[in-house]
Amino acid sequence: MSVFAAGAPAPATPNTLSRAPSDTRRGGGFRPEIEGLRAVAVLLVAVYHVWFGRVSGGVDVFLFLTGFLITGSLARALERDGRIGTAAFWTRLARRLTPAAAVVLAATLAATYLWLPRSRWTDVIAQVRAAALYHENWALAEASVDYLAREAAASPVQHFWSLSIQGQFYLLWPLLLGLTALVATRVRVRLGPALVTVVGLVFAVSLTYSVWITGTNQAWAYFDTGARLWEPALGGLLALVVHRIDLPERLRTVLGWAGLAALVSCGILLQVSTLFPGYVALWPTGAAVMVVLAGSGTRFGADRLLTWKPLVALGALSYPFYLWHWPVLVFYLAATGRSLADPLGGVLVLALSLVLAQVTSTVVEGGVERLTRAPGRRSPAWSLGVAAALVVPVVAATTLWSARITEEQRHRAEEVAEPAYYPGAMLASDPSLERMLQEMPVRPDPADAREDLSAHHTRGCHVPLSQSEVTVCEAGPPDAEHTLALVGASRVAHWYPSVLEAATANGWRLLSFTKSGCQFSTDAPTRGGEPFPECEAWNAEAMEILERERPDAVFTSSTRASPAGERVHDGFVERWRQLDALDIEVIGVRDLPRRDSAGAECVESRPLEECVSPAEYSQGATDPASVADLPDNVTLVDLTEYVCPGGRCDAVIGNVLVFWDYSHMTATYSATLGPVMDEALRGATGW
Repeated sequence: MSVFAAGAPAPATPNTLSRAPSDTRRGGGFRPEIEGLRAVAVLLVAVYHVWFGRVSGGVDVFLFLTGFLITGSLARALERDGRIGTAAFWTRLARRLTPAAAVVLAATLAATYLWLPRSRWTDVIAQVRAAALYHENWALAEASVDYLAREAAASPVQHFWSLSIQGQFYLLWPLLLGLTALVATRVRVRLGPALVTVVGLVFAVSLTYSVWITGTNQAWAYFDTGARLWEPALGGLLALVVHRIDLPERLRTVLGWAGLAALVSCGILLQVSTLFPGYVALWPTGAAVMVVLAGSGTRFGADRLLTWKPLVALGALSYPFYLWHWPVLVFYLAATGRSLADPLGGVLVLALSLVLAQVTSTVVEGGVERLTRAPGRRSPAWSLGVAAALVVPVVAATTLWSARITEEQRHRAEEVAEPAYYPGAMLASDPSLERMLQEMPVRPDPADAREDLSAHHTRGCHVPLSQSEVTVCEAGPPDAEHTLALVGASRVAHWYPSVLEAATANGWRLLSFTKSGCQFSTDAPTRGGEPFPECEAWNAEAMEILERERPDAVFTSSTRASPAGERVHDGFVERWRQLDALDIEVIGVRDLPRRDSAGAECVESRPLEECVSPAEYSQGATDPASVADLPDNVTLVDLTEYVCPGGRCDAVIGNVLVFWDYSHMTATYSATLGPVMDEALRGATGW
């Protein structure tokens, strides 16, 4: 009979975070120290999130235990029945995992509507949908390479990334092991060695890929299923061989305490969020291997701590506790305006999470278990039906809410705003306009601000972090007397609407090409302290295009402003010297101050008078480029006074939202700078 037969009994152990028995030996048997290990891991995750804003390595332990428990369970099913009941396995998992997750996701949607600013709704809705459908890790991977999303506030469901990887593992693993058993039967190979070979191969390939992708694109790798698959595979390997390992008690005692110490110290000694999941993740997973090998029954071993009843009880609640702790923390931080919890606030977050976990376990999970265990309701169809009844409303709610937001945005876009009531930057140049202002809605609406991008972005002229090819966009007559090129990073790109208006008014030809996080410089580019080869390749091609096109002038950033200070990079000056050799003028625009709060979110959550950031937060008292040794082809332009008049960076000027995040102007406000930019460019070029 096929190993994929649906009628086989479903293996137990649905999730390392759930309350499934720790059936870890090939012959079965509950090991309470595994529950204690779960408790330690989930406590590390929560404590590091709440008070330190760091990652602990606890999630890696969960992934390891997922593979350890599931592989052992599936291997026993194959030995016992010669097959895996995949349909029963999956529906059982759906019944066990879905109720708590669906309740948390539904509660998150409700809390988002009540307590988060509308500017965050679209992102949260999209991520709730991704979490419900178990691909949140890929949504976050995409966001990790989207430079314009990097400053977005943390999503209340982003912790579902690890559960999404587990869900994908649950789909793959019974198929892989079942296929392995089928092939082993056909070629007359013993099942045990065949399983070890296949699982070992997955471990080796995934770990190799993980090391490579972590070194080349760590932000993506962190959420990549392929880069994480080796962790449950390592657990699977141990599950297949653990019954053959018999260690002396003294060694087991040492292993247990050493593993526990290594696990607890991982987040202290390593910056997990920027190093994992490559070979460095062998630290927490190796620690978990040591604890599991140590087992229980030693007089002075770590199992004496791990089998402590409160820890075992918390281990039984680890799944709902993990689900609740992050959204509770995110909403607490949003309500208090803090970036980290204070000691008392952190205790309240953990306590509330624990209470919600207990209620979820007793009422939701327990209720579903009783419902599907009742006579006549024990079929896979009932389990699948219950899971669907909980998940479908969540997905439907996200779809309907997204549609409503899109419709509202369309209506707002169709509204005709009276220009006299929306002077924007013109208010900074002519304060007398203030007497004409009326109490009007801010434009763009904060809820739409993130999508308030210029044609430069929508046409693809601004390329993302992962792209190394230049995309050149052109505006204006091809035979114009003068050609201007706008080149640089995203904080050059946000000038595009005003530069385009000036170019159009004067009949200039405008070339524009920019790249996220990539300065137009000769300095070796880095990102997060690591080499940034995509930027290096983009810069090289950008120079080739400029050499070929020979524009009359290049408009680019002359400084970089940050809370650490404003400066002119040596690579900027060297690049300008290269352009001078090509007889190309440089118009260096001073980098605008960065805000200490996101513009759109602040406008929604606080009075306008509180949404002010001082220019000195990131910009120097004097333009550093004005005192630097610059080549003769450089002319400096400083428009800070029209964005932060008097050193005061208001979130709204002339009824127009200035910055949509911490550092990027809205296209609407940039367009109001058109007349000022026109005067500045004509003055700089003499055209």
